[in-house]
Amino acid sequence: MDILEAVKTCFKKFATFDGRASRSEFWYFFLAFWIVAIVLAFVSWTLLSIWSLVTTIPYYAVSSRRLHDINKSGWFQLFYLIPFIGVIVLIIWFAKQGDPGKNQFGPKPAK
Repeated sequence: MDILEAVKTCFKKFATFDGRASRSEFWYFFLAFWIVAIVLAFVSWTLLSIWSLVTTIPYYAVSSRRLHDINKSGWFQLFYLIPFIGVIVLIIWFAKQGDPGKNQFGPKPAK
């Protein structure tokens, strides 16, 4: 999956918290978010705020699907509330290879 396909997929499934997301889908969406955010930070704080609001639900949805890919509940995103350690644990989980084949959250996603 390339970066444009990942961004399109994440916005198509902007409120889909079930299913699975591949590593490439998650990380390309994350990369695109930050590239646009950095550019908008130089252009306008108002546009940056709007971009952040627009991408909040898609980010949590793709994060939930990414956790499903490693057979973990999307509720583990609450680890973001634990300073430092929670974020580190989530980054490690987001970087892990997904379960091969089907798991309790569905079939393996397309790369």
